[in-house]
Amino acid sequence: MSYLETTKDIYKEAALTPDVGLCCTTTPIWQFPGLHIPLEMQEMNYGCGSTVHPRDLINNPKILYVGVGGGMELLQFSYFSRQKEGVVGVDVVEEMLSACQTNFKLAEAQNDWFQKDFVRLEKGDALQLPVADSSMDVAAQNCLFNIFKQEELKQALKEMYRVLKPHGRLVMSDPICEQPMNATLRNDERLRALCLSGSIPLNDYLKLLAEVGFGTVEVRAKRPYRILDPVHYATQETLYIESVEICAIKDPMPADGPCIFTGKAAIYFGAEPFFDDKNGHVLLQNQPLAICDKTAGALAALNRNDLFISPSTYHYDGGGCC
Repeated sequence: MSYLETTKDIYKEAALTPDVGLCCTTTPIWQFPGLHIPLEMQEMNYGCGSTVHPRDLINNPKILYVGVGGGMELLQFSYFSRQKEGVVGVDVVEEMLSACQTNFKLAEAQNDWFQKDFVRLEKGDALQLPVADSSMDVAAQNCLFNIFKQEELKQALKEMYRVLKPHGRLVMSDPICEQPMNATLRNDERLRALCLSGSIPLNDYLKLLAEVGFGTVEVRAKRPYRILDPVHYATQETLYIESVEICAIKDPMPADGPCIFTGKAAIYFGAEPFFDDKNGHVLLQNQPLAICDKTAGALAALNRNDLFISPSTYHYDGGGCC
């Protein structure tokens, strides 16, 4: 049995019998006026963060969500879309799609604004999405792509890029691990399916997004997730796993590579009212400016004693240099 088949079996079981502890999300559930999330959806929230960000969801967007879980984020996306088939949910597990449909009936009863036909559910594979080219404003996945090995991961990212409109947004949450992980853990099909041993370093993930073609990438949050320790797992050292929230935007690729925002900022504190680097960046005196990593490197290379470049906070919330 392949690791993908193992994954299907685990999530088939999780659809038939909700497993509250399957994924340990540390992100509070978004609450909006008039939005009531059925308990059953919350119990089947098999994610490691959130992909629902109001700033991504303006002007009645068309939204794709891959790996539907219990439908909670599909419902949250529908809150912003509110149009027939404005949200498309794709999953390879028939039982998960069925559970999702049942949960939508509950959601319809608890939310007077929600209609089941706001969401279209499709059986399909993340590696070959049943969605037209350039048809979506937002595409999202939560704690799914880390299950894939590198070749499949890159294919899944290519598919998301394909279905997005120009300047569309891929919003993701996935576990990452900066420490080397041994082959025994990497090849453990069940641990990979449980969103543990497929975790890769953040920079490797960012590199894949650039290779696929995303011209702008935002690292929006990074949080503690899990520990793999020598007592319970086949490892000689304690491994620390985090969850990360990323937004990759289908912008044109700059000639010098993607603009990647990891939460760095520049602060000019010189004698003049502002500093102009003659490269498109004007810094007002003692006012932080969010900058991408490329700009951070260029400003640091100036070796000015009146310019501070912060380290990465891994929390970028818009604005700034690009």
